[in-house]
Amino acid sequence: MFSNIEIGIDLGTANILIYSKNKGILFNEPSVVAIDDATNKIVAIGSEAKNMIGKTPEKIHAVRPLKDGVIADYNLTTELLNHALKKVGKKLGFSIRKPHIVVCTPSGATTVERRAIQDAVRATGAKSVMLLEEPIAAAIGADLPVAEPIANVVVDIGGGTTEVAIISYGGVVAYQAVRVGGDRMDDDIIHYVRKQYNVLIGERTAERIKMEIGYALLEHDRLSIEIKGRDLVTGLPKTITLHSDEIQQAIKESLLVILQTIKTTLENCPPELSGDIVDRGILVTGGGSLLNGLNEWLVNEIDVPVHIAPNPLESVAIGTGRSLPIIKKLYNLAK
Repeated sequence: MFSNIEIGIDLGTANILIYSKNKGILFNEPSVVAIDDATNKIVAIGSEAKNMIGKTPEKIHAVRPLKDGVIADYNLTTELLNHALKKVGKKLGFSIRKPHIVVCTPSGATTVERRAIQDAVRATGAKSVMLLEEPIAAAIGADLPVAEPIANVVVDIGGGTTEVAIISYGGVVAYQAVRVGGDRMDDDIIHYVRKQYNVLIGERTAERIKMEIGYALLEHDRLSIEIKGRDLVTGLPKTITLHSDEIQQAIKESLLVILQTIKTTLENCPPELSGDIVDRGILVTGGGSLLNGLNEWLVNEIDVPVHIAPNPLESVAIGTGRSLPIIKKLYNLAK
């Protein structure tokens, strides 16, 4: 059942990553596909498609075939995977045929959603496809001892969702997820600028604002940024200056939802594992973990140690790839 080529895939709402144990991260591009409405053909995929957002004629639009970590458009997801695997093959210098693939899924995904992911990956020509829960993959990627009888708390703040899981003995003991992540914060910023300044900005500009001056809910030295958008009154281009305390208020509600999700999960933790959390703290991963001041803010709010994963953007993909030997061992034992 297991071929010689073994890879792990992080099929994220914002990005798709492919990891090989021997080669590391082989592919890391946005989960975006650009389509020509007139011909219904794909114009661009990945980074090229994301660069087209907001800059194309009306007949071409960029879409995300994945939403909240699960498949929203099956055919486009398959095309995206085929494109990614072809690029990986070029990087390796040979065509990938019938690989064994482990792909991550949200812990809260339904049976139908899991089957859709499995079928989409299998449609690329994979010899076998196995699913791994995303929080467990993130924990493995961050070198947490997931197989031991101790609590490992993972907070994965992705593009579409935030997942919080308490892991012990290789399984999820308590779990909460909320459809709030980096994309929601970008939307918050777009709405704030529109309401306060009557200026319309795009997704990419909002993301840049968040990355450069976005801040968690704590005091900080004020930062500023100049951005360009379209004045909704005159219809003309306009330049405005935004400050970090404004953006802090814009994303406040989303941050509080994430905080409450973490607290709810910790409240559902079995008493026997609570002591481990006090000693070991929680691990934060995903793109959202890079928000300025997030670590310090969470420590103040939940009063336990908070650690940012060494490679927060890649932890899930790395963990998915590293899990292959473990899954293979379990398979051989079960035969």
